[in-house]
Amino acid sequence: MTIAQQLKVTKFPFVIKNDMGKEIYFENSNGKWCKYEYDERGREIYYERSDGYWIKYEYDERGNEIYWENSDGIIRDNRPNVVPEYTMEELTAKLGHNFKIKK
Repeated sequence: MTIAQQLKVTKFPFVIKNDMGKEIYFENSNGKWCKYEYDERGREIYYERSDGYWIKYEYDERGNEIYWENSDGIIRDNRPNVVPEYTMEELTAKLGHNFKIKK
């Protein structure tokens, strides 16, 4: 049962907006809906339709889209490759035992 059906809405399209005025839910009279999620800056980070299709987004600190993935398995990944840095103690904890580093 959709949100509009639960609320016995008769006027369509049925739209719910968040505090920033962004649409977070949309439903047609035929019961098809879509919903949206946004980050704290108002950028869309998730979209989903009633047919199961979805999209996820990620952005860098400047607002550029750096990651996009959908339910069809398509991924656009432009996130920077960050090489993790560890202390010897952290590596020992990750491996679960002591080790030596070869040159």
